[in-house]
Amino acid sequence: MGEPLVERHPFEPFLPEGAKVLMLGSFPPQPKRWSMEFYYPNFINDFWRIVGIIFFGDKDRFVDQAARKFRLDEIKEFCSEKGIAMFDTAVAVRRLKDNASDKFLEVVEPTDIPALLRRIPDCRAVVVTGEKASATLCGTFGTEPPAVGEYSSFTFEGRPMRLYRMPSTSRAYPLPIQKKADAYRRLFVDLRMV
Repeated sequence: MGEPLVERHPFEPFLPEGAKVLMLGSFPPQPKRWSMEFYYPNFINDFWRIVGIIFFGDKDRFVDQAARKFRLDEIKEFCSEKGIAMFDTAVAVRRLKDNASDKFLEVVEPTDIPALLRRIPDCRAVVVTGEKASATLCGTFGTEPPAVGEYSSFTFEGRPMRLYRMPSTSRAYPLPIQKKADAYRRLFVDLRMV
């Protein structure tokens, strides 16, 4: 049994014009866990339910229960309108176990976050949605990770920025969905997006 294969990121960065915030996870789960070809594709991940709660008061706003998938076109339209950019903190990883857990992801090649930020000049906040993403990003910018639910300030090429560290939206992270939504709501209120 050799070393696990290196996986390359399957999606292009989603960088809508006028993006105000860049959401960064770690890396997508394996394709067998996808319910759509976009960020947070695992149907049992609560990211899109949390967004539905915050912006629409409806955790199923982006959920097609019958098909057990998310409504991709509506998600992309919403993110474009709100100015939410998305990518991940790694472009190449090795899965050390056959699952989606960040704990068993080895980052082979981190994302060039500065290059992404140059493509979205209106962006003033970077949001990481888990411990692995936080550690990878803080390594990039040489900053200390803020506490979960908080932010730290940094400057990128003269641009004042905030780095938010948010709770993981995975159901493996032991926090009720409403408490996660409350934490994410504070972030979007801070950024005057809700």
